Parts: sequence; C-alpha cells; structure tokens
Amino acid sequence: MESIDALSEKLSDYLDSGQIEQVNKAFEFASEAHSGQFRTSGDPYVSHPIAVASILSSYHMDEDSLSAAMLHDVIEDCGVPKSVIEKEFNKNVANLVDGVSKLDQLKISSKTEAHAENFQKMILAMAKDIRVIVVKLADRLHNMRTIEYLDKEKQKLKARETLEIYAPIAHRIGMNTVYRELEDRSFKVLYPTRYRRLRVATKKSRGSQKRLLKKIKRTLEKKLVDQGIPAYVEGREKHTYSIYKKMKESRRAFDEIMDVVAFKVIVDSPDNCYKTLGVIHSIFKPIEGRFKDFISIPKSNGYQSIHTGVVGLDGQPIEFQIKTEEMNEMAENGIASHWIYKMGEGTESNPQQKARRWVADLLEMRDNLESSEEFIESVKTDIFPDEIYVFTPEGEIIQLVAGSTAIDFAYSVHTDIGHHCRACRINRKLAPLSVPLESGQTVEILRDKIPQTSPAWLNFAVSSRARNSIRTYLSNLKISEARKLGKKLLDQSLGHQNVKLRHLKKDELKEALDALGVKSLNSLLEEIGLGKRVGNVVARQMISFLDKEGEEKSSNNLSLEITGTEGLVVNYATCCKPIPGDSVIGHFTTNGLVVHQERCKNILSIREDPSQCFPVNWHEELQREFSTDVKILASDEPGLLATMAAAITNASTNIESIHTQELDQGHIEFILTLQVKGRDQLAILIRKLRKLKNILSVQRIHDQEMREAQTLH
Repeated sequence: MESIDALSEKLSDYLDSGQIEQVNKAFEFASEAHSGQFRTSGDPYVSHPIAVASILSSYHMDEDSLSAAMLHDVIEDCGVPKSVIEKEFNKNVANLVDGVSKLDQLKISSKTEAHAENFQKMILAMAKDIRVIVVKLADRLHNMRTIEYLDKEKQKLKARETLEIYAPIAHRIGMNTVYRELEDRSFKVLYPTRYRRLRVATKKSRGSQKRLLKKIKRTLEKKLVDQGIPAYVEGREKHTYSIYKKMKESRRAFDEIMDVVAFKVIVDSPDNCYKTLGVIHSIFKPIEGRFKDFISIPKSNGYQSIHTGVVGLDGQPIEFQIKTEEMNEMAENGIASHWIYKMGEGTESNPQQKARRWVADLLEMRDNLESSEEFIESVKTDIFPDEIYVFTPEGEIIQLVAGSTAIDFAYSVHTDIGHHCRACRINRKLAPLSVPLESGQTVEILRDKIPQTSPAWLNFAVSSRARNSIRTYLSNLKISEARKLGKKLLDQSLGHQNVKLRHLKKDELKEALDALGVKSLNSLLEEIGLGKRVGNVVARQMISFLDKEGEEKSSNNLSLEITGTEGLVVNYATCCKPIPGDSVIGHFTTNGLVVHQERCKNILSIREDPSQCFPVNWHEELQREFSTDVKILASDEPGLLATMAAAITNASTNIESIHTQELDQGHIEFILTLQVKGRDQLAILIRKLRKLKNILSVQRIHDQEMREAQTLH
C-alpha cells in the first residue's frame, strides 16, 4: 500500500505546495469517510483511492482530478452529499466525483435498453468533463490489478464489463497503456487456460528469436548512427489479448501469427521519422500494403506514428513503428498525456480536443435517435473504428470508418450536403455512390437543389453519422408525406358524404377527434396515411359523431388519384408490378398504401373489404417510371442480346435486370425487368421486340408465381 507521503513526493515533481495540500486534504476527508471500511483483500479501504490517485499522478493529472480520485467513492459508499464536497473543495471536484459515482452504476445487462441507458449516462458525464473517464479508467485499472480477492463469479462479471466497455473507451481516447493492460487482465480472468498457454508460447517464441531480434536492433542502430539520426530502438511484444484476437479472427494457430513482435524506433523530430523510414527500407525489403503514415494524417484519438512492415533477416515479417518522444507519449497515454487542464480551448492537447469532438458527436447522435437500441449499436460501431482518410477537392482531410462510401463522406462534411447529394466524383471521375472509398482519394459531392435522401442509401452507408441522419430524415419525411396522403384520403371520403374537412367548426372537429381517441388532426391524418386507419371508415365515424347526413355518391367517384410523387407512404406491389394503364386497387398495410393490379391473386379475397382496400386510379400525367417484367422466348443466335438491348434503348426504356435460361438446344428464355412510363410505352416496345429476327414470343409477366416459376425453371 502506497502512503500519502510517497504520493506527495511524486506530486512535488509537477504540482505546487498549495495544489498538493488540496490532494492531502482530500485524502484526510476520504480517510474519515471510509473509516472502519476494508477492501476484500483486508487492506483499509482508503488504500484504493490512494492507488487510483497514484496511477493518475503518472499522467501528471491536475489537483482536482487527484482530489476526485481520493473522493470518488464517498458519495456512493459513505452517503456524503455532493454539496458537502463542493463546499469543502470546489465545484470542479464535486462534479468529477459525482460523474465518477454515476459511472460506478454502469453495469453489463442482458437487456439492451438498460445497457444503452448506462452508455448514455457515461457519455453525459464525459461531456460535462472529459477528466471523469480518465479518473474512472484509473479506478477500474486498480480494481483489475486486485481482482483476485473477489469470488470467481464477480471476477468474471467485472472482467467482461471491462472488456466490453472500459477497454474500448481507453483505446478510443488514446490511453493505449491502460487499454492493453485492461484487455490482458480481463482475458486472464475470463479464459485463464488460453491466457496461460499463449503466455508460454509467447515466452518460448521470444527466447528462440532473442538472438535474431538483437541482431536486427544492432544493425538498425548502427545504420542510424552512420546517418546522424539520434534514436533508440526497442522491441515491443504485442499484448496477449491482441494476439488471441488475431488468431481468432484469422483462424490461425500461434505459429502462423508472424508479427508477434514489433520494433519501436524513437527519434528526435518528425523529419527524422521519415529519414528513419528510408534507412529501414534500405536494410530490409518493405512489404507492399504495410506502410501507413499516421504522422501527416493522425488517427481519430490523436495517435501519430509511421508504420511499415518489412521482411526480417530470417524471412519473417516484422513491423516497425517510428515516432518522436512526444508522439510516443501521446500513443501510450492519449488524452492523459502530461495533462495540464485549464479552462479555454487553446490549452488542450490534440487528443483532448479530438476526444471532446468524439463525445460531442455521440451526444448529437443520442439526440437524433429514437430508440436506445439504435443508440447502443451506433456507439459500438463508433467506439472501435478502422479508419480511412480521404480529401475534399480543397485538400481538407476527412477521416472515415473503413468501408465508407461517398454517402458517408457527404454526411461527415455536413448533414445538408448528405441530404442533397445526387452523385459523386472520385479522383475527378464520376463514380457510383455505393463504391467503398480508399485512403488518399479525393471525393467531390455533386448536389441537387432539392433533397435526394433515399432509403436505398442505408444499404451501403456504414458510418453512424450517415445512417442516423438518413433514418431521421426519412422518418420525418414519411410523417409529412403520410399526413398529406391522409388528408387526401379523408377529404375524398368526407366528400362522399357531402362534408368538407375545412368547413368543420373547431369544437365539432375536437368532438370528433376525442370520440376517435386521437390527440390532434395531424395525428389522425398521419394514421390514415400510414394505413393504421381507413379513410372511408373514419369519415363515416366522424359523420355519425357529428350527426351529419349526406347524400350517397356512387363509389366510382370515391377513388384516390396516384401521381407517383406520394413518396414513402404509397408503394407499388412487387407481386404484380402495376404500371400506369393497369386497373389498380389500393391495399392498406402498416407501411401505408400498397397499389396492386385488380387482377392480383394476393388481394382477390379482400378486394371488396372497404376496411382493407380502397379504389385508386392513375393521374393523367405521371412523370416517374415503373418496373415491369417481360418474358422473351427466342432462338439462340450470337449477338441476340445486343440486338434486343439496342431495340429497348431506342424505345427510351431502361433495363433494370436480365435473367437467362437455356430451355433446350437452340432455344433461350430471357426474363427482363424494364422501367416504363405505362402500358402504352410497353405495348409499343413489345411490338418492336416481336418483329426482331429469332424472337419467338414476348409477353408481360403479371404475377409473382409466374415470375418465380420462370426464374427457377
């Protein structure tokens, strides 16, 4: 157990006497509060706060953080109010202790909802003061160092919690020394046999390679001295859990994992980092694709270094990391690197600023998501990203999650740019929005005046920011479109009874809405538009509530005109693929109105039910195109498909997809999905196709059974 005197001695290296006095006062306060309390190990409880403060002192944390470390359990375990801590010390210390106390309630839960709520508490605490998480990580680190005193079940619970929550956060904010130790200690508790075997294998491997590694080190050091580059070289063994993860992910045995050892080369300046890279490549053959420059483009947690993979003296791959002393300090300790905490943005280190931006992004994400489940999935995606770096046309660097597309890029620049994106250029060439980006590319977003956000983007957007922005926009858009459609349906249904919605008095409308059990007219219209209520049924209910009488009109007059611009709340059935000119009917579903052909087998049984179906017809002028399927039987001849494609293109029709099937020797069947404006255009196209040489028959496929029979044929 470290004494308060020994800690004060360590603190005198960077704090003044007044600051050390505050920490000592916090120790006295904690000693009194925890008087009579003991840890499971039998040590006085106050030994734990001293150990946490000692860990923080190695990062040169300020006096408020150290005081909070001393006091972090007094609210939870001793019932000391926050107001007392603020009075005895200051507001910063009180807020830090309160924040850490709230994180103490963060537990792993099988219930996603509860798990997500805990994550939200943690992020709110971090947003108020980023030092909260640094204190909490030091607390967890000491707990993991003394975990053997707990019973086995508690050990496993705490280890799993550490592995799933605290280790990833330590990594995300750049505290890699803490991250590695937390992972290894958790791994040892959860999988003791695997841990022990890997440690033995690693020790054995290190012993067999000892002479070779010394030779590599001497060779490089001599060459660096010859080049006048001040440097020291040290071997760095990868931590046990990272080796285990690599074995598991790649499904390889320990002997097949080549780069268990990496060399770290520490030099005096960024310029010499690049010169050292040249020296290494002059001695060892570089491995293609293993060079990464995190100096010019740092990682999201502030990490800077040059990485390169080379073929070693014995033919095995070796990784080198080249960095300055300051970069190494940042790489090990992240936001806690020689912490000097002052109010004001300009005084924070780069990792601290990046950590704040990350927490701010998480808060924004939290505000934009409807459910806790969505939030926790987004946090998991965001907490451990592999990164790529691309450029704007102006040369600004944008950091993205690996696998990101132009859509992710657009939303990372600005939400509005994402919503208005219509196309992109990658390295000045037009490219699909769905193509995964690669580091070093320049991406330009082409925008439209009106929003272009599409549900299809969710199929290839990978970043939390993009996916959440798309979902939020579509959700709001769907509500707006549902209300418009609901008003149209209700107006037409009331018109059938000679009543107009806009002529209803305020008190009459309120009486009708109360009777229907809805809060507002907007809510009612939204429910009708989304198919949760049926317009003509609601109209009849409203008439009966209002005691209105109207003349019955012919049901032929009561129909909804489809314009093709209704958006997300009117869909077109994939089973019968209706197109303008077909006789159609609307079917109410939980996702809105689905338009079917009247002849569609799927709605024959419910077609006459007014609570499930609604008459619809096509507007005279439709601007959009619709999908339809055509079956073509032909004699197989070279160039046949090209001839057909040319005829289809000349008819101003697009081909969505083609399926082919050889029927017998000399005959072939094509199933084409085409985009047409209506039956008239399709009829003209079919006539043109029938005139082509070798075409035996052309017919439209009207139902899903026939379509499936053809494709499975």
